[in-house]
Amino acid sequence: MKFDLFGKNPKDSERKQTSQKKKELRKLVKQKQYDAALKIGTEILQKIPEENDVLFIVGGIYYMKSKYKSAISYFEKSLEIATFDTDVLILKANSHYHLGEYKQAIQCCAKIREIDPKNKAVSELLLKIESAK
Repeated sequence: MKFDLFGKNPKDSERKQTSQKKKELRKLVKQKQYDAALKIGTEILQKIPEENDVLFIVGGIYYMKSKYKSAISYFEKSLEIATFDTDVLILKANSHYHLGEYKQAIQCCAKIREIDPKNKAVSELLLKIESAK
């Protein structure tokens, strides 16, 4: 590991930059500036593809924009890192539901039920799927 003259690891400044960008990303989402947030989220993920918070946020933005296929791809990457994240799983299940992919939605719901058997959102989604069939 190399250090500069002041004993700092070169990766420290990169980490600080990423942290600043994540703060900016959250601020933009709060302000509902989703296009700008997507741009920053994508920049962060190009440098650090396994940044789980950002994967979730970017997937969530695509979900809100009704771009469910794009949302699912980010949710799947997020679930590779945090397999038991019920928030990601329910958004992924709802994305599948909106695409008419009921089998995949039900699979997500089953996984959530293993983790959180009394999850109310799962029950509601399963009822919607049943009435849509």
